[in-house]
Amino acid sequence: MANCLGLYIEDNLIKYAKVSKEHEKLKIESFGVKFYDNLDKAIGQIIQETDSTKTPISTNLTDEMYNYFDMFALLNNKDLTKAIGTEFELYCSDKGYNPNVFVTKYAVANNPEDKEKLRVIHIAENKIELSKKTQQFSGYKLSNITSMPMCIPNLLETQPRENCLIVNIEDKTTVTTIYDQKIYDVKILEKGSEEFLNKINARENSYAKSYEICKNTTIYTTDDAGMLGTDENGYLDDIMPTIFDITTQIKNIIKDSVQTISKVYITGTATLINNMDLYFQEYLPEVECEILKPYFVSTGNDISIKDYIEVNSAISLALTGLGNGITGINFKEKSFSDSIPDWLKIDIGGGKQTNKGKLNKNIDLSKIFRNDLGERLDRTEFALLRTAIGLLLVFIVYSVFSVAIGNQIDNRFTQANESIRNTNSQISLAESDNQKIRSRTNEYSTMIQNLQDLNDKISDINRNKKVIPILLNSIMNIIPENVQLTSIQNTTDRHIVIEAQSDKYEQLGMFKAKIQNDSILTNVISTAGQKDNSVVTVKIEGDLP
Repeated sequence: MANCLGLYIEDNLIKYAKVSKEHEKLKIESFGVKFYDNLDKAIGQIIQETDSTKTPISTNLTDEMYNYFDMFALLNNKDLTKAIGTEFELYCSDKGYNPNVFVTKYAVANNPEDKEKLRVIHIAENKIELSKKTQQFSGYKLSNITSMPMCIPNLLETQPRENCLIVNIEDKTTVTTIYDQKIYDVKILEKGSEEFLNKINARENSYAKSYEICKNTTIYTTDDAGMLGTDENGYLDDIMPTIFDITTQIKNIIKDSVQTISKVYITGTATLINNMDLYFQEYLPEVECEILKPYFVSTGNDISIKDYIEVNSAISLALTGLGNGITGINFKEKSFSDSIPDWLKIDIGGGKQTNKGKLNKNIDLSKIFRNDLGERLDRTEFALLRTAIGLLLVFIVYSVFSVAIGNQIDNRFTQANESIRNTNSQISLAESDNQKIRSRTNEYSTMIQNLQDLNDKISDINRNKKVIPILLNSIMNIIPENVQLTSIQNTTDRHIVIEAQSDKYEQLGMFKAKIQNDSILTNVISTAGQKDNSVVTVKIEGDLP
């Protein structure tokens, strides 16, 4: 008989359920909810209380990421896996993520909008978070880590062509869309039980008490005419805003669905609240709403069906560990101890009575091996035989361990070399991009300098364009009557050379003095006058102010 312990872990509580399977018959051996301050201690207590030290354990992922890709239906498995990997790398490139930090799995469903394509639900979990999850179960037989929204349908026996939603209102709310017995879509809503439990806990200062308060809370719908609007324990104001937001989003999901949704199943912590299904039905009248019940649980036993529903998430995880549901989405890497064959786990001593009074099925070697006289081995001979078999087993185990470790080392080297190649490739691309950026930077710098030089020239041209007219206008106001200008030149930059003549020296001297005193030019100098017949000529130089 196979069995599995399902552990659904949230920040403040663990829901657990141990399920056994004999042939096709399923049975819940034990279940419950444990609140904790120390997670490792709580896990250990549950495992001891359920006698699950050697029982396979199945638990949920945390903060996994979902993406959806459309692939051609004719691709074989190898090409499909490669194409999905390429799509995820492109997605990571767009988002700026490093694809090497994720462990990924995927599930495939038919695309009702295009028969030639497949709908791929791609799930990615950060390697660091996955490692933390694995370390929490160090020393125990962790066999399965999986996506909660992908395994919750294990509780349901859907009918062909049935389209439904499973709304799992735990700490966050997950909505699993199922078309024709295939999971088509998963949505994560930020609103969930964590929100209203935290509000109640802020008042009660006890998470366990807040949980119990939810069990004793009833939502009254408009059909409860006499009770409408009442709130016996005063906590509906903390609960109802969250539930209203969730139902509103569910309504939008149904509206946007590519197929007609006929039924909504509700599960999770929120189903502790009485009349939750009636509330959903009132706000979603176009579909049938009901609480999700494990299909294999009988309602005729002493345990209330509501107690089972409380731990639906844990039950579905246990069913996944027993092989139910979608294959290929187990994020637990097979460890070295998992690869040890069962035949190596032999008790070479005699059979022992168990605490239940049943004899172990281990082999009693003392009854098999006899000495040369046909007698049973004595204590010394049996001890030597045990030692020999022990050494043989040590050798076999050592050989198996060596091969397995060697394979793991080779795999790690392969992964490391692949990572190094990828890193070197990225470095080369980065260096190439850097070189291109530097080249473009130099080009832009040259262009900027050329533009600056051109702008300076244009400024000089614009500035000097009106220099001569302004100078002439200023000179016109100060030039004596007997002085004539024969030449005005702008020789270099702002340097001006004026040639003037007059029949009197004093008139030219007065002209130079006015140019200097009126600051028409600065640094004014003049040549000695040259007289030709009765005309005196001088050259006056200076700079524009």
